[in-house]
Amino acid sequence: MNNRLAGQTVLVLGGRHLGTAIADAASAEGAKVHVASHRPGGLHIDLRDEATIAAAADELGPVDHVVNTAAAPHAVPVRELDRDKTVDAFAAKVIGPLLLAKHFTIRRSLLLFSGQVGWRPARGSVVTGVTNGAAAFAARHLAAELAPVRVNALSPGIIDSGVWDSKPDVLANAAKRTLVGRTGTVADVTDTVLWMLQAEFLTGETIHLEGGRP
Repeated sequence: MNNRLAGQTVLVLGGRHLGTAIADAASAEGAKVHVASHRPGGLHIDLRDEATIAAAADELGPVDHVVNTAAAPHAVPVRELDRDKTVDAFAAKVIGPLLLAKHFTIRRSLLLFSGQVGWRPARGSVVTGVTNGAAAFAARHLAAELAPVRVNALSPGIIDSGVWDSKPDVLANAAKRTLVGRTGTVADVTDTVLWMLQAEFLTGETIHLEGGRP
């Protein structure tokens, strides 16, 4: 622990899997961390509901960093799309983060989560792909809008975070497609997030954390 975030406040949205790990890593570096979720208990922010975002912003006041790991996957063929689930997916990755920028006073950085499917179209992933791609574009445009606050996106590949525990074949196949010969780990993500929160010359960028996958 180097206390690299000592005296800083970090708000993490999405309290499961990577969100929890990022919160723990930021806390270990000395930050005061708030974890928000749409689930009952704790700080309540539902990215589908602007009123909850505004209320949380009033409750917390200014924060140094906001990290949005929230997602609402809707991975189905386009002819099977559910409108409400599609809207929820955009709320988690795009609309919600725009409203976070609207209501929160952010002093240092806003970090959005994208994902590799945004750059690798495949059947059954149109909503996931479009929302991940849109998150990266949102980061670039918000960087211009919010400057000098830095805004970036992180686009991980397949990460062994617990999400894929019921599908070990996904992890095995993903490892074969990387140049480093393995899937990503939670530590890979948290190390990158901590760097991005502190990288003062980095803004408007999307960092691809995919192990060199071609």
